[in-house]
Amino acid sequence: MKVAVIGGTGYGGVELIRLLAHHPHAELSAVLSHTQSGKDLVEVYPHLTGIVEQTVHALDVEQLAETHDLVFLATPSGVSKDILPQLVEKGIRCIDLAGDFRLKDPQLYPQWYHHEPASDAYLQKAVYGLSEIYREEIAQAQFIANPGCYPTAALLGLIPILKAGWIDPHTVIIDAKSGVSGAGRKQSLATHFSETNENLKVYKLGVHQHIPEIEQILSNVGQQEVKITFATHLVPMTRGIMCTMYVQLNEGKTTKEIIDLYHSFYERDAFVRIRPEGVWPATKEVYGSNYCDIGLAHDQRTGRLVIVSVIDNLVKGAAGQAIQNMNIMNNWDETTGLNVLPVYP
Repeated sequence: MKVAVIGGTGYGGVELIRLLAHHPHAELSAVLSHTQSGKDLVEVYPHLTGIVEQTVHALDVEQLAETHDLVFLATPSGVSKDILPQLVEKGIRCIDLAGDFRLKDPQLYPQWYHHEPASDAYLQKAVYGLSEIYREEIAQAQFIANPGCYPTAALLGLIPILKAGWIDPHTVIIDAKSGVSGAGRKQSLATHFSETNENLKVYKLGVHQHIPEIEQILSNVGQQEVKITFATHLVPMTRGIMCTMYVQLNEGKTTKEIIDLYHSFYERDAFVRIRPEGVWPATKEVYGSNYCDIGLAHDQRTGRLVIVSVIDNLVKGAAGQAIQNMNIMNNWDETTGLNVLPVYP
């Protein structure tokens, strides 16, 4: 199957290229970028020399429709909302890694993303691509709104216990930390080496664009409005996200009972791994892979549950989950092309 990547010169795009190079059923036959058009891909990323050597082209919707079956959009926020509908109308299936189709309420986009929304018809038609939770809907979808990196880690950690009704949904606190690659490749003072090295800083308190995305899914799962406290931190490492989450239990469950619940919930999900009692996941343990690792502990003294969820923000938080969704859409084994061991140390 011929696939293309729009925005193929960013970190999410080049991670798609890396993973697609090992996929037995998908051929990457076009890499598109407005800013790098006309360059050879190896000029932008020399590590691809002798492996993926293509010229980067500008987008031509008509030509793309004639030659490709599926397109990944790894563009900056606010770009794919105009491109994706043109592709879908030509019969191309699409997976959008930006946030342009994640929220159902169009009024939220100016506030949280600072741009106008996509058409309401497309927002309502979009299928949210959290692979383990919406597998059946993804299998029938024409286009996917791939989840954000923070929401992937947070939601996979929270949904089982919320769906079981074992927590007070009004007590969700998410303390999240991400490596610098989550900010993308574009240069900025916030990600300058001198600003991030040997430094830990909080950012976007109360205004992070992933807040309404997490709340939307938790509210749907919990069948009531859920509001969260969400604190994001930038840590001096390249990849990885750790979400440490705190919720109040409303039932007297032991840690073992909670771990058993998670094992049962994710029993058919190859990419979610639950740690045994007293063992906590680390970002290095999922580095470069599509795994989400989860650790759990019930603090008997406070009645709170602590959930630790880790992912690689560029893989399970972006490109890996997008390929997992492509596999589901095509009725392929969803681990196809993604059976790579985490890189350690």
